[in-house]
Amino acid sequence: MDWDKLRIFHTVAEAGSFTHAGDVLNLSQSAVSRQISTLEESLGVVLFHRHARGLLLTEQGELLQKAAKDIFGKLSMIEGQLLDSKQLPEGPLRITTTEFIGSTWLAPRLKELHEKHSSIQLTLLLDDRILNLSMREADAAIRLYKPEQQDLIQRHLTTIHFHIYGSKTYLAENGVPKTPKDLKDHTLIGYPAAAAAPFADLNWLFRLAGVDPGLENNLLMMNSMYAIHQALEGGAGLATLPDYLAADSDDLEIVLPDYQPDAVEVYFVYPEERRRSQRIAIFRDFLLEQVSKTQF
Repeated sequence: MDWDKLRIFHTVAEAGSFTHAGDVLNLSQSAVSRQISTLEESLGVVLFHRHARGLLLTEQGELLQKAAKDIFGKLSMIEGQLLDSKQLPEGPLRITTTEFIGSTWLAPRLKELHEKHSSIQLTLLLDDRILNLSMREADAAIRLYKPEQQDLIQRHLTTIHFHIYGSKTYLAENGVPKTPKDLKDHTLIGYPAAAAAPFADLNWLFRLAGVDPGLENNLLMMNSMYAIHQALEGGAGLATLPDYLAADSDDLEIVLPDYQPDAVEVYFVYPEERRRSQRIAIFRDFLLEQVSKTQF
């Protein structure tokens, strides 16, 4: 099998269209289409169903894509190990973490890392989905749970605590709830049920209030902790926030301080094969230093 055509097939399967794959590969749409047609002819099977809105893998295409993803994932891992063998800590480093940790805590602190180690080409992948480190979807991850995989090295970073918060403006206009039952009389903000959850028991506040998200009207849903924080600042309602995120705001106040959800444990994890990576070690030490400066 032609490796170059397999690479193009893999890119097309990931992109979902010849046009988008061409943008990634720096090839024309027609050139990509010809390569796929040639590959199909050489294999004697159809790999894609073509339709107006894009491409859909056939059963044979799904089989080949599964193998291609495994092959290129392993090649990418080997590439990372080769880079790890260099004496100087330089080259790409892809870190995945949840949207709210990445946007509200990590991103504002990256200037210090870049100034000290400008030869590290950092990519921050903010995604509440769990990316596969063994397939090299990322080099390392900040996870909000204790990983169970035996092939991952893990380092506990910190524990995030949460409280219910509301803005002074909102509380002045709507009153301060004295008991959990009082929460039903307020606008509550949480995550949509269908959204990828950055941590467990995301909508603890709804359970505490005794409300059903499917039946209640006085709720606001958004799949971003940063957006929830901004909504609270704007006086939209009440929500559960990480204490570190609310600490910088003079307008947010804790509501029902005796009630709070379980704390969330934070871990830095990376594959066993990458234990000698200087780039990962530098980033790990940077995280530990930054955690020591933050009141979680």
